[in-house]
Amino acid sequence: MSGSTSAADIAAGYAFTGPALDLGALLWDGKCLPEAPVRIPLPMLNRHGLVAGATGTGKTKTLQLIAEQLSAQGVPVFLADVKGDLSGVSAPGAANDRVRGRAAEVGQNWTATGFPAEFYALGGLGHGIPLRATITSFGPVLLAKVLQLNHTQEQSLGLIFHYADQKGLELLDLKDLRSVVAFLTSDEGKAELKGIGGLSTATAGVILRSLTAFEAQGMASFFGEPEFDTAEFLRTASDGRGVVSVLELPAVQEKPQLFSTFLMWLLADLFHDLPEVGDAERPKLVFFFDEAHLLFSDASKAFLDSITQTVRLIRSKGVGVFFVTQTPKDVPGDVLGQLGNRVQHALRAFTPDDQKALKATVKTFPNSSYDLEELLTGLGTGEAVVTVLSEKGAPTPVAATRLRAPESLMGPVDGPALDRAVRESPLHERYAQAVDRESAFEKLAARPAGRPESPESPDSPRSPRSPRSPESRKGSRVRGSELRRPEEDRSVVEQVVGSGMFKSLARSVGTQIGREITRSLFGTARRRR
Repeated sequence: MSGSTSAADIAAGYAFTGPALDLGALLWDGKCLPEAPVRIPLPMLNRHGLVAGATGTGKTKTLQLIAEQLSAQGVPVFLADVKGDLSGVSAPGAANDRVRGRAAEVGQNWTATGFPAEFYALGGLGHGIPLRATITSFGPVLLAKVLQLNHTQEQSLGLIFHYADQKGLELLDLKDLRSVVAFLTSDEGKAELKGIGGLSTATAGVILRSLTAFEAQGMASFFGEPEFDTAEFLRTASDGRGVVSVLELPAVQEKPQLFSTFLMWLLADLFHDLPEVGDAERPKLVFFFDEAHLLFSDASKAFLDSITQTVRLIRSKGVGVFFVTQTPKDVPGDVLGQLGNRVQHALRAFTPDDQKALKATVKTFPNSSYDLEELLTGLGTGEAVVTVLSEKGAPTPVAATRLRAPESLMGPVDGPALDRAVRESPLHERYAQAVDRESAFEKLAARPAGRPESPESPDSPRSPRSPRSPESRKGSRVRGSELRRPEEDRSVVEQVVGSGMFKSLARSVGTQIGREITRSLFGTARRRR
């Protein structure tokens, strides 16, 4: 140890009076002090955080531990399960000598407990409720990252989205976007292409080939309808505990660009929808962004700026974001500076690059009585260096901590049990079956020669109402008998409302309103009708 700070001084820095999460007990001079708990104030969870450490040091169990306690205090949690071992949060843990020993060391009253959980899977690949996004709401910026387009191609993709918006061509799935690009590069569409500033035939062709290759790799299932409503993440169970939403990713872990960008869409969608709440007593949601380095890898400056601004602003909407990665250097400085809570597991220092990363990590911590270089390389599994924000918003003293044991199952639940939980979920019926309604693909296929069909035309076929309309999101339904009432039984108002001219006008007004809704920082959007 170095400096004059004592164990009592550090313990005093974590003696909060309000609701808090218990992480573990202080380590000092090689001893675990159960009388000195290390905690995080609940209101500070929306000030964001970082969970870092080398592979095998216990990051996943730390996520599970924090998720359990948030759920117990009524806060919903989102977890990205890359390795497939977080599904155990839904089942009671198994008591054994190791668990009992850890609980005794840190002063934990350990009780086997399962927590309310929902399981999701991107596009339905794997165990979980299918999670999809429409191409329109995903937006050009995030899609360009998935397709690995360069800056010029990304801007061109944005122009294609703009064209589709202006023409009322709904981009619900990959074939819709591919059909729009194919039309613009065709002989009859070149005139339309000239009206889009800065978009060349060659660049549009590159985008079309990228889309075709992307679809050939089996990616089409991630995009389409019914689009997932991220408000589902904000639910609590009947007993008041927060629902833990687990996105199962093992089936797509070989597609890191896709799932990391999809996670960013979920966060951007929440940001787009949630109202401002200021500094709430507890977060509305805590979102754990696993494998965070994948998001920042090869990202453009504009993309990084959008991430930075989203993280900065979403706090006031009651959402806390924890980035999970190996070292703090994986996270850009502008983002790292906004992460008030830190749980740093052990780092390795086998190579010169490891040594450099270790020194850089040490510099990101406040002044400490520990020799952090030595400490970070000597931590055992389930131990970490912690500093959080106090109830007054000031950084707490750096504390070496032996972490508590999760009370739920530390491992995956078996496949049949997972599938049964998915089938029994109230969300299964809503999202399980893909819907392919009329959109850009069908409209372009049925267009008069030489131009895309205009949705404002009174003669154009009527599209079914979007599953994302406010009515459907509230679960309202119109009975078939009401739709087929005889003409004479209907009032004058009903007859006018049901007329083709009125419907055409309503569609036109709805489309114009949709166009006036600006896309968010990432170009994400949702049609509001």
